[in-house]
Amino acid sequence: MTKSERTREDSFWLDGDTSRVGEEPDAVPHHDLEERTARYGEAVIDFAKRIPRGPLTDRIIDQLVGAGTSVGANYIEADDSVSKKEFLKCIGTCKKEARETKHFLRMVASAVPELQTDARKLRLEARALHLIFARIWRTGKQSNEAQ
Repeated sequence: MTKSERTREDSFWLDGDTSRVGEEPDAVPHHDLEERTARYGEAVIDFAKRIPRGPLTDRIIDQLVGAGTSVGANYIEADDSVSKKEFLKCIGTCKKEARETKHFLRMVASAVPELQTDARKLRLEARALHLIFARIWRTGKQSNEAQ
């Protein structure tokens, strides 16, 4: 990760918002994936509440919230998996959901231009999560094939 990417990623967590329910203060970037994905899901929900409801956006909102919150749910499932195969399947789902979230954030930015800046912050975090889960999945697959 380059310094500029780290700064952008950290800015998502250092926004000063203290309305989150969590186990740690908001002032530090999170490297604990369970906490990080939970906070991300909360941020997606908060963002979705600001999207004006209408025929164009209702479905996008539902899809966005579903994908954005399921990243964390699938990570918890992966963390509790009983086999490596199950772990990799769940991590693969995390990867897909993060990427899907990124897609729906792009659609929101297109449908509601005044939310582009906030959607971009969330898209950068979705991208970071996608890259993290892709790396975990790829590394796990390679070690499985080596055995």
